[in-house]
Amino acid sequence: MACEKLYAAPGNPGVGETAELVALDATDHASVITFCEAKRIGLVVIGPEAPLVDGLADALRGAGVPTFGPSKAAAQLEGSKSFTKELCARHNIPTAAFKRVASEAEGLRALEHFTIPVVVKADGLAAGKGVTVAMSTAEAEDAIREIFSGRFGDAGAEAVIEEFMEGEEASFFALTDGATIVPFGSAQDHKRVGEGDTGPNTGGMGAYSPAPVLTALLEGEAIERIVAPTVKAMADEGMPYSGVLYAGLMLTPQGVKLIEYNARFGDPECQVLMMRFEGDLAELLLACAENRLSTIEPPRFSDDTALTVVMAAEGYPGTPKKGGRIEGVIDAEDNGAKIFHAGTALDAAGELVASGGRVLNVTALGASVTEARARAYAAVDAIEFPQGFCRRDIGWREVAREMNA
Repeated sequence: MACEKLYAAPGNPGVGETAELVALDATDHASVITFCEAKRIGLVVIGPEAPLVDGLADALRGAGVPTFGPSKAAAQLEGSKSFTKELCARHNIPTAAFKRVASEAEGLRALEHFTIPVVVKADGLAAGKGVTVAMSTAEAEDAIREIFSGRFGDAGAEAVIEEFMEGEEASFFALTDGATIVPFGSAQDHKRVGEGDTGPNTGGMGAYSPAPVLTALLEGEAIERIVAPTVKAMADEGMPYSGVLYAGLMLTPQGVKLIEYNARFGDPECQVLMMRFEGDLAELLLACAENRLSTIEPPRFSDDTALTVVMAAEGYPGTPKKGGRIEGVIDAEDNGAKIFHAGTALDAAGELVASGGRVLNVTALGASVTEARARAYAAVDAIEFPQGFCRRDIGWREVAREMNA
């Protein structure tokens, strides 16, 4: 399949270099369908989680538009943490012990059944937030009160309290059309805002791919015990999953366990996967959308490591400062990096400025994590963004292992 024309809605100045930006409201399904019919769109790829949970994929498929992304029912794997935990319990999929609670009082009582540390999560979509790894009972109680205070809106109508799992995290990706499962690489994310994995959780401050800690043996275990049973369970329960299934994994002494699922590629993991992917992405995603994954060649990836550093606006993950001017992006890319835009816009003078929390993903390739990191930070240092910040230790675990190898 040749991709002759690319549209992005709403897009940003970065993707605008290769795609035509269109103003579409993803919550207005009729308008999206009208646009697709007028432009004779051959494939829609739904990137964010909110439109998936809202059922946009169902509406598009109902109108005959090939669509990459799960149905509203299947997107509950990301949209509701309790849905996923209960599915795991029904089908013996390894994950942390948990309790679903529907009120502050119920949550505070449930804490008595967990040891500290304990994990407290808002049940619904909270933009990568709403998760607290509580190191004391008081912190856990505060997290429960915050969730039920209304801060997270509908996402905080319920909460999930989970056993704290010891181990290292890794991310595994698979494409599935509801029957066939095709592995699509691994990555390791850095969720905490501060260096040394300190501070509050974010949507991700950087990542690298592949994740050597997820060995071929462990990847096989993850597919056999977690991903494949999930795909089968969803089909058996009348909610076949089609799209990318992103499994956040904990590598525990007892084996690989599921932390949670994302129903889309995720950010910043998507950036490092795409830097290494060597095939025709449109062809692959269309095959998934048309239920014919079994007929195509497996995806190919470079042997290189890709590493990305998130440049965020001051105040993130709280209230970020918008409007900060950004310069030097071209210089950074001239040095071999790829700068993916996230929260950027053009101001009235046509200058690039920050418009969100996570602003840029500065990404580079290398023969090792150490080399890719050096190139990525060289590009970071070429960018002038006085109102921004980044972690300076992305990839620190693997860099340490490479030094000691």
